Amino acid sequence: MDKASKSQKLDFFDVTNLVVGTAIGADIYVITALGCGYLGPANLVAWIVGGAIAIIFALIFAECAALIPNVGGAYAYAREAWGNFTGFVVGWGLWIAEVAALAVMPVAFVRYLTFFIPSLTWIQGVPIKVLFVVVFTYVNIRGTKLAGRTNDVLTIAKVSPLLLLIIMGLVYLGAHPAQTYSNFIPFAPLGYSNFAPALILAFWAYTGFELAVVPSNEIDNPQITIPKAMIIGMTIVIFVYILTNFVAIGAINWTTLQFDQAPLASAGSVVLSYTPALAVIGGTILGIGALLSISGYDESGTLATARLSYAISIDGLFPKFFSQIHPKYGTPYKSILAQSAIALFASLIGGLSQLIVFATFNLAFVYLVTSSVVFVLREKRKPEVGQTVVEKMTGPIIPITGILLSAYMLLICGTTTIFFGIITILIGVPIYVAHTPRTEMETLKKEFYSTEAILSRVSRTQKVFLGYLLKLLREYMRRE
Repeated sequence: MDKASKSQKLDFFDVTNLVVGTAIGADIYVITALGCGYLGPANLVAWIVGGAIAIIFALIFAECAALIPNVGGAYAYAREAWGNFTGFVVGWGLWIAEVAALAVMPVAFVRYLTFFIPSLTWIQGVPIKVLFVVVFTYVNIRGTKLAGRTNDVLTIAKVSPLLLLIIMGLVYLGAHPAQTYSNFIPFAPLGYSNFAPALILAFWAYTGFELAVVPSNEIDNPQITIPKAMIIGMTIVIFVYILTNFVAIGAINWTTLQFDQAPLASAGSVVLSYTPALAVIGGTILGIGALLSISGYDESGTLATARLSYAISIDGLFPKFFSQIHPKYGTPYKSILAQSAIALFASLIGGLSQLIVFATFNLAFVYLVTSSVVFVLREKRKPEVGQTVVEKMTGPIIPITGILLSAYMLLICGTTTIFFGIITILIGVPIYVAHTPRTEMETLKKEFYSTEAILSRVSRTQKVFLGYLLKLLREYMRRE
């Protein structure tokens, strides 16, 4: 490799920045208060556990990216391992999750506006949500150049307000130890019976790291760089999130914080409350930072979601509707319009927590399949790639843990969410049947009923159950 081509590769620092940038988003600005409503100050425990779970999944995605050098994403991993149908189901689930996440943003935007306009009612918030969605739909339809410029402006203000809150907050808490102590005692006033819903909220804030797993041929020494960047990057994100929550809870008693529509803006006012003018400045900076961060997430998320549906559509697994390009701007405008309309509708009828839990359910489903395909990809790619760093260090432990954690996250989403989540995923099946090429459907039928295929399915089925996973773990321990 010559120096010029190597200089264009992403190094460890670049990939770490990608991990931090994709994980830290608008979520932290809205979830702090919701989590306190479930656990009080003990919500910090949910953030720690959620971060540990996120690192597990980050390593799984890192390994998948190393095993498939030229493609990325859960859809591509599943399709490579188990064929078009599995790839479609995963892509469909991921698309639903991303659209649900987009629906969270107008709701969060209106909530933070109440910091500046306390009298804002739900009815008054409706046209604001509509305008919010319309603006970013228009920006993305106009093309990636305009969208990129918009995102550059919005990204600048994403992390800076959080760092300001952490630094000034720690100074404030250190200067007011009695107040800080009283706000954390008792630490778990509500017990831990509501730990599961608090964990869902915290975990959702960490998601997004999978977007940092770019194709491996763009990264210098990907098998080593990606896992290291994932661990370091997610560790940074965990510290930022925990410190942000620590400052917010220490500055505002949880009994008040849990009802706050704009918790970090309120915390900003408190930690700079040395004078009335500083308090206003602190709240304004965090409030504007939240609005910009929410806008930035929606802008980039709209484009990323449209790219996902476009990619699946051009593979022949989504309706052609999703891959139709605007004659002037060259963007998948119908896909953008469709997902924006669905997200807007969901934002008008769904609550913040409901939308987050629904998005988490679909993401957990995607993570479950991605964790499972690791074993298949290892066998398939070992002749070309060899053992990855993750496999050498942990054997089957990481993917097995990912499978178990995914199943747990699915279960704790609640009966109602599980029901609607399964129905939503099943809705995709007739879409697949209707839009998959007929020749492929005939091939699938022949394969399904052939004797060889039956024996193959029996073998694959055995590998799905926990017994086989435990067998792998036992064999690995024997080798050690």
